[in-house]
Amino acid sequence: MQVFLPGTEVEGTELACGGRLKYKFNAFLSAVLILSGCAVGTYLYGAEFVVWTFLWDSYLQVITANLIICTVIAIFVYLRSFSVPAPGQLNPELRQLAPGGHTGNVLYDFFIGRELNPRIKLPIPFVSETARTIDIKVWCEMRPGLLGWIILNLSNIAHQYRTYGYITDSIVLTTALQAFYVLDALYMEPALLTTMDVIMDGFGFMLSFGDMVWVPFLYNFQTRYLSVYPSELGLSGILVVFAVTAAGYSIFRGANNQKNRFRTDPKDPRVKHLKYIETKTGSKLLISGWWGCARHINYLGDWIMSWSYCLPTGVAGYAIIESINPASGEMQKQAVQTPESRGWGMIFTYFYMIYFGVLLLHRERRDEEKCKRKYGADWDRYTSLVRSRIIPGIY
Repeated sequence: MQVFLPGTEVEGTELACGGRLKYKFNAFLSAVLILSGCAVGTYLYGAEFVVWTFLWDSYLQVITANLIICTVIAIFVYLRSFSVPAPGQLNPELRQLAPGGHTGNVLYDFFIGRELNPRIKLPIPFVSETARTIDIKVWCEMRPGLLGWIILNLSNIAHQYRTYGYITDSIVLTTALQAFYVLDALYMEPALLTTMDVIMDGFGFMLSFGDMVWVPFLYNFQTRYLSVYPSELGLSGILVVFAVTAAGYSIFRGANNQKNRFRTDPKDPRVKHLKYIETKTGSKLLISGWWGCARHINYLGDWIMSWSYCLPTGVAGYAIIESINPASGEMQKQAVQTPESRGWGMIFTYFYMIYFGVLLLHRERRDEEKCKRKYGADWDRYTSLVRSRIIPGIY
């Protein structure tokens, strides 16, 4: 789909080695086609559609397969990174090492990633070079993990229906909000090129594992819980969750769109009024608009949205009770919330919100360190104007 479906060709930001890489983006179209195929399968076979039953019944095997694949990819890009041309050598493919990825410590470099933008060219005739060139980092970040997250959620919905014969508003709402988050990211795929992940970070085991294992299999905890222990929100609960999502999304998408538009076209009418300072490196740092509120204001929006994924699980926790079915006389298992079990499940269903907050704090510190090295005294001047890191006036 990456190669043969139509897509938009975009140039990345200026590289340290000179020049710009070209990208072909069509992840949104790919996702629509894949999800449409799942919809057709569900229409024909219902909750027994083989994708839904296979993912539930073979959960550990699928995790194991993804772990093997992500490890192989990490080894491949690590070994291949040693063929990156040295500065000053002929470099037509614009390959370069990540600023912090070649320390000489093998374990660290393997984990964090040596090469900035590892790519492969598929030997497919009659296809343009851009279309058959796969940027491994961008491809992994936008396709398997994010879409896998939603497909696992849909498998969890099907399991709830197979088990109970109905579907609750909580699992539908959680899946819908997370699907919106993913599809929005895929639709805005070109905006990825102005993020620190693409500009500064290498691709190693950390990102490979994160994209293919951590994201899809950890982020579906809420719907997996709800598939076993159904919960109804009601209208008031749905409105509260929607309000939280709307607040987070307006900050997250508004800030990211503003940054991307300013970086790609500062004369865009929507951003040309924004104030900025120019650094000695030639970069422009925004000091008004969303980015005048906090240096990483988008992280705040992203974190607030994570609340809405966890809130539908309520005060989570259940116990599995075995009983005899009076109609059939067979032993059956049922999830029941007892006083002793109430609350323990929050460790799992709210883990995403807590982990994501820690992740964003760590990423913010890492970003600050990189920007300080890159901009020097200009960064001190910038931080004196935009004092808040993530939460305006608080942090």
